[in-house]
Amino acid sequence: MLLENKRIGFALSGSFCTLAAVIPQIQALVTEGAEITPIFSESVAKYDTRFGSANDWLTQVEAITGKKPLNSIVAVEPIGPKQLLDLLIVAPCTGNTLGKLAAGITDSCITMACKAHLRNQRPLLLAIATNDALSASAPNIGQLLNTKNIYFVPYKQDDPVVKCNSMVAEMKLILPAVVAALEGKQMEPVIL
Repeated sequence: MLLENKRIGFALSGSFCTLAAVIPQIQALVTEGAEITPIFSESVAKYDTRFGSANDWLTQVEAITGKKPLNSIVAVEPIGPKQLLDLLIVAPCTGNTLGKLAAGITDSCITMACKAHLRNQRPLLLAIATNDALSASAPNIGQLLNTKNIYFVPYKQDDPVVKCNSMVAEMKLILPAVVAALEGKQMEPVIL
């Protein structure tokens, strides 16, 4: 097993249209031996959308991991001082979350989990899903690509004709990107 005894946080932020692609990747990590600590953004924990209900996402993730997702700043803060994780994934990682991480804003459970985890000099893996990756979020992506201990799941334009600025991580690459990040390497190419 590739990830035996690895403690991995898996944080889901509010790109609701990509949650269905992310859930099987949590299972893939568990299958490879990882112990997953699920984290839901306040939005994922609260809102029912046309892509699924908050309770459905909670039920699926809890069934896979055997744990209830953490979903508050207070719940995730111990990640840092107690050194709870070997790696933290944010998938999907929205443009909003990217912006906050780039600016050092810690006002949500996802950004607090990231801040707490990074204080331990351990890898943070981002799987972006944002409609403005090639516009407003581009500077934030560039800054984070050049930040120590932050890695990206390779990403691509998801609909260059209709949504020309939108990019989404290739969620099926989460497992190999995790393995690379745990070795201190960025999986290449970053842009597919």
